[in-house]
Amino acid sequence: MGHIRSRDQRIKSEKMRVFLILSLTAASWMLGAAELTELQRARDRQDRTALDKIVTETRSSAEKQSDNPEAQYRLALAESYAAEVSVEVRDKAQAKSFAEAGIQAAERAVALRGANGEYYRILGTLCGQMISSNGIAALKYGKCALDSVNKAIELDPKSSDAYLSHGVGNYYLPSALGGGVDLAIKDFRKAIELNPKSADAYLWLGVALRKSNQNAEARHALEKAVELNPNRIWARQQLDKTPSDRPPLEKAPTQ
Repeated sequence: MGHIRSRDQRIKSEKMRVFLILSLTAASWMLGAAELTELQRARDRQDRTALDKIVTETRSSAEKQSDNPEAQYRLALAESYAAEVSVEVRDKAQAKSFAEAGIQAAERAVALRGANGEYYRILGTLCGQMISSNGIAALKYGKCALDSVNKAIELDPKSSDAYLSHGVGNYYLPSALGGGVDLAIKDFRKAIELNPKSADAYLWLGVALRKSNQNAEARHALEKAVELNPNRIWARQQLDKTPSDRPPLEKAPTQ
């Protein structure tokens, strides 16, 4: 009987241990999701004050957890969102500062856990943002942008976000260096194929189509982006500046 009770106690103890692990994991995931939602909201509103606050807090946390790849990734992600908004409002100096800091954090995350496709994706995104803030940087960061996202796609070929980042890299990278708008459009279409509800993929598809003078289709894509995420200020701005390509109405003849 003693052996049976001892075995039952071990089983109960193991069940409790598993329950606690799952509970902590779920709590961690919920916290991460909440942080990401806050970050996305600040990005959508182009709220630079909120983004600065998130970056500062995330940087402090990452500094205390220098050997934690997830903490480094969260910092890289926050820096990337802040760089993205800086590019949108044409503050190239600030975009460069955020992107440079984010690259360092992303490189640490990759070094600590190199088999994670999302870590490579954010590294490639940040390298692409360096190019967007300064075209001359393409010579230095172009290879990083494409190689890193290629690795992300290799590790996770079903990732819509990886193809989206690949497309942004191609959009900013000159065709002479292996990029170009046509390649970007293909990437954005693939991102939409993998995730038809990706507002960001439709947004970037619209921007790329407009650059290739396909304004009618560009407007359609941008309208879809606004429909999927009506809070994204930059999407509405891009839609407003995209010509409709409709012929002007003929004036009625004067009597």
